[in-house]
Amino acid sequence: MLTGFLTMLTLIVAIGAQNAFVLRTGLTRHHIGVVVVVCALSDAVLVVAGVLGVGGVVTSHPALLTWVRWLGAAYLVVYGLTCLRNARHPKALAATEESPGRRGVLATVLALTWLNPHVYLDTVLLVGSLANQHSGAGRWWFTAGAITASVLWFTALGYGARFLAPLFSRPRTWQLLDIAIALVMFTIAVVLVLS
Repeated sequence: MLTGFLTMLTLIVAIGAQNAFVLRTGLTRHHIGVVVVVCALSDAVLVVAGVLGVGGVVTSHPALLTWVRWLGAAYLVVYGLTCLRNARHPKALAATEESPGRRGVLATVLALTWLNPHVYLDTVLLVGSLANQHSGAGRWWFTAGAITASVLWFTALGYGARFLAPLFSRPRTWQLLDIAIALVMFTIAVVLVLS
């Protein structure tokens, strides 16, 4: 279980599109519960799918990953452009800030999660194959550890972001975060296209 926990943690802690969105959502405190649940549940589904052998389907249909890669790259570019637009007119974190709609937040977190080909390579193929190296119940303990890491990470990132709220009471900090997120999105999009 500890091996699965540490393996998953090393894969999901790196800054990426999904983590940046969870952080931003946690800072604004709008629909963070939905975002955390979707991220953790998606990881759980992907890890279990990998353990059950879905990784073989993914590797035998490379065209599917190609489509996901291009759709994901396009979505990341659009999301990055949105962040740059927000950076042009930064606002301070305020309790009166208008809440984005639940559907929009849900659509964004689903796209950032499921249109990322790396999630299939890392979570389904890598974590699934590592879990299957353990015999019998060991693979399910590994799986339980991986899922626990995901739940704890997204919960801590989403709900822990509120402790950064004083820092984000200044518009300049939001501007820097939006620019940083946009750069991350563009970088990941380029890597997806070139890989």
